[in-house]
Amino acid sequence: MKKYVYAFLKNLTTALEFVIALILAAGIILMTFQLVLSFGNLADLSKYPNYDDLLTTCFNLIIGVEMIRMLYLHTPMTVFEVLLFAIARQVIIDHSSPVNSLLGVISIAILFATRKFLFVAFDESEKIIFRAAQKVHLVNRLTHLNIPYTDNETLGELLLRKLEEDETEVGVGACAYIADVGLRIAKITNGKITRIEVIRSIH
Repeated sequence: MKKYVYAFLKNLTTALEFVIALILAAGIILMTFQLVLSFGNLADLSKYPNYDDLLTTCFNLIIGVEMIRMLYLHTPMTVFEVLLFAIARQVIIDHSSPVNSLLGVISIAILFATRKFLFVAFDESEKIIFRAAQKVHLVNRLTHLNIPYTDNETLGELLLRKLEEDETEVGVGACAYIADVGLRIAKITNGKITRIEVIRSIH
């Protein structure tokens, strides 16, 4: 019973996130059109949008777009980008005090340091599942990767060879890493590898 409730809640929260993302996207589209239609007022400082309004609205729209990405991608990089734009907006538009501006710049520096030293390459990744019988040269062509292989090797043969070289036990979840690409056994049927997950790091 517990697993069904968990699955229901997981699907429900995913659906709600997509609904919220769609609502946010619709709002951003409407605000963008409103901004474009009011461009004739830009020279008149007493009407919307003057320069400050334009800058503020553009930053808000950018943050909104990044929030949409964060809602459907769920990656550390999307969170980083939302925080980066939010802090940059505060520094550039707020103009409250030199101390606040300095704190904002320090915060941005800390964000970049966190990204450089604490993010793992495979935290940001793209995963595609292939049949183990798929030829490596075709996988390279489809994914625009450069996975090294010998002769007319299949993905399954390559992974088995790498697991043997690394002395890793063959089983679902077993991984081999080649440069910035990970190969993971996704499915085994009747003792034979049938599906392999190709995990490409996103830089």
